[in-house]
Amino acid sequence: MPATHPSAVVESDSIGAGASIGEFAVIRAGAAIGDGVTVHPHVVIEPGVEIGAGTEVLPGAYLGRRPRAVGAIIREPTYRETVQIGGGCSIGVNAVIYYDVEIGEDTLVGDGASIREETKIGEGCVVGRYVAVDRDVQIGDGTKINFACSLVSKARLGKGVFLAQHVTTTNDNALGRQGWNDEQVAGPTIEDEAMIGSNATLLPGVTIGRAAVVGAGSVVTKDVAAGVTVVGVPARPL
Repeated sequence: MPATHPSAVVESDSIGAGASIGEFAVIRAGAAIGDGVTVHPHVVIEPGVEIGAGTEVLPGAYLGRRPRAVGAIIREPTYRETVQIGGGCSIGVNAVIYYDVEIGEDTLVGDGASIREETKIGEGCVVGRYVAVDRDVQIGDGTKINFACSLVSKARLGKGVFLAQHVTTTNDNALGRQGWNDEQVAGPTIEDEAMIGSNATLLPGVTIGRAAVVGAGSVVTKDVAAGVTVVGVPARPL
């Protein structure tokens, strides 16, 4: 039987064996909590969220946030009202995971991280504290994204990629002046095993080749070939 604190609001009838639900947590009808999942106090889990066995959701996390377009937002959000989180994951304090997100097994999502809709994250990944992942981002297995990085819409990261802290990605050379256009907006592509140093900036549409290295503080304006190390502003081969 699950251990549920009396102050928790549990509307779902899909709570796995050995699950633990803390004080003032809210689990809506239609959510599915796997065996041995730990839901800490003040967590909110919306309908359509599925959490695999043994995952821990730390205090204040919000799973299943609906994207909302207000007057300042040009693009109308599109999304499915589902979230899939694999087994053995850890979801950090005050992390926010929007609807239409998939997270593979054994992945860590750090405190205060934000993951937007239409995003897929592989197995064994790290999405560090206060990382911002925009909509429609793909992250391959075993990729590590460190503190306070920013991944823009349409960024593509392969397997085993490493991003040091404060890496910034961009996807619009017009800086928003021409509105949102799916055909023109292009995030960077970072291929398998590439490494990006701290405070580096990747401009729209660049490709960082397999096992390439971008030095700390570099500004990448052009594609980087596989295995090449680049440094500087603009970044050039070392």
